[in-house]
Amino acid sequence: MFKSKLLVSFFSALLLISGCSYLNSSDDKRIPVKVEKVVDGDTIKVRVDGKLETVRFLLVDTPESVHPSKPVQPFSKEASTYTLRMLEDANVELELGIGERDKYGRLLAYVYADGQSVQENLLKKGLARVAYVFEPNTKYVDQYERLQKQAQKKGVGIWSVENYVQEEGYVSEDTKQPENITNQECTIKGNINSSGDKIYHLESGRYYKITKPEKWFCTEKEAIASGFRKSKQ
Repeated sequence: MFKSKLLVSFFSALLLISGCSYLNSSDDKRIPVKVEKVVDGDTIKVRVDGKLETVRFLLVDTPESVHPSKPVQPFSKEASTYTLRMLEDANVELELGIGERDKYGRLLAYVYADGQSVQENLLKKGLARVAYVFEPNTKYVDQYERLQKQAQKKGVGIWSVENYVQEEGYVSEDTKQPENITNQECTIKGNINSSGDKIYHLESGRYYKITKPEKWFCTEKEAIASGFRKSKQ
C-alpha cells in the first residue's frame, strides 16, 4: 500500500512537470506566474510554464482604456495604474476558473499579488464593477458584490459619476453616440471590431442593418483612403 501511494504521488508530480495541464480547475491551488504586461485594469499578459498567456480577470470589469472603438473611459487609467502597482515586484499567482478559457482563448482567473486578491482591491477602490457572472465561475460573486455595495455607498471611483455604471457597462457623455451620426447622403458604414480591424459595410451587405457605424462614408474610395476594408459578406 505504501509503495502504491508513492507511485501515485510520483506520477502526479511527473504530469505537472511535463506541462500537460496548468491546473485541475476544480482545485483551489494557485499557480505562480511572471507578469509581462498590464494591458488594462482587468487584463494582463503573463508567462506560465514558459508560455505567454493573456489573462482576463474573472467576475469584474474595469472601464476601457485600450478598446479599438471606444474612447478612454473615466477611471480606466486609474484602474490600469492600480493593477500595475499591485502586481509590480509582487509574487503573482492565478487561481484558474472552471473551463479555464474564454472564447478569445484568454485564461480566466482570480489574480493574487503577494496573497491579496486583485479583484477585491479593484472593487474596494471603486475601480471595477461586478460583471460577466456566468456559471460555473461564480465562486466569489457574493463576496465581490458585498465589496461593490460598500464602494457604492462610499461613492468612490466609478460610483462617483452619476449614471456612469449601467447594466450594459460604462456609459458617459464621451461614450454616447452623437445624435447626428446618421447622414442622409453618405450610406456606407465604417466599423472597428474588437480585433481593431477597420471594415466598411455597403447597404447590400449581409451585416449592414445590424452594424453600428462609428464613421460614415459617401464613397468606397473614401472608406479605403481612411484605412477601412470592404466587408466580405
